[in-house]
Order: sequence, then structure tokens, then C-alpha cells
Amino acid sequence: MRKALLTVLLLAPAAPLTVWAQSPATQPQSASDVLNEMLKPGAADKVKPLQPITGGPKVDATTVNPVAPNGRPQTLLREGSYVVDKTGRMTKSADGLNWEFTFETDQSNMQDPPVVLLPCLKLMMMQDQLKSASRDLRFRVTGMVTEYMGRNYLLLDKVVVVSDQ
Repeated sequence: MRKALLTVLLLAPAAPLTVWAQSPATQPQSASDVLNEMLKPGAADKVKPLQPITGGPKVDATTVNPVAPNGRPQTLLREGSYVVDKTGRMTKSADGLNWEFTFETDQSNMQDPPVVLLPCLKLMMMQDQLKSASRDLRFRVTGMVTEYMGRNYLLLDKVVVVSDQ
């Protein structure tokens, strides 16, 4: 049966390839007609490429207003940079919708502004640890920094609970 079908397919004259339009009222076009239509001058003018973002990122007020008296405004970390083994605490954001990671820094300069934690399994593990603990926990985190609308976000790679000694 398979040999007979293969023989028929091999011996049948090659039919021109056609592309069927979705509307039954239009006639099918050959493959060469479709290719010629796509290669016509002016077809690329209909589609415009995305333009790069000009200027810099807009800075969010919570990033640039330090808490320390006479503190310096903070700059954003660049997207794609990594935070490696930084210690801090996880807190709810002011609006209560997101979790933020506040880094432990020297008390006078406060160099690292808080970052919003992106949802992932590591964040879920941190939330479970906070629920089961009867105290505030410190974490040591490693992750990739992203940037959006003037804020830094952190996608966690590694999380360790720091024991208080």
C-alpha cells in the first residue's frame, strides 16, 4: 500500500504550488505571485521599525529621595547588573501591592535604594519563611537587576536566611 502511494506521488506531474486566500470569492495565487507581491517596492514603507528610547529613564521619586538627613540622591542600577550576596530585609511597598528588598548599608550614606522584588519561586520561599518566623528576618540575596519606569527591580537567583548571632 505504501509503495503504491509513493509510486503515484513520484510519477504524478508536479503541480504548481498555490496559496489559498481566506475569502472564497478570491482566486488562489501562485507562490511566485505571492513572493512578487511581498518584494514590491513600498511594501517595507508600510511597516515602521521601533525607535530607540531617547533620553534616560525617568527617575521615580522613591528612588531619589533618601531617608537619611542630608543624604545624596541615588542613581539607578543599570539593567542586567547583578546584586551579589547583599544582606537586607524584605518589606511591603508603600502601596501594599509589592515586596521590596531594603539593603543593609552604612547608616550615614544609605547608598542602596530599595528594589522591588519580582514574583518568582524564591520570593515565595522568602514569604513562607517570614510567615513561619516569629520575628523579622534578614536575607542574603543574589539576583539580576532590571529597570522599569524609574525603579529598580530584582529577579532573585539565590536567597539565604541570615542567622542572628
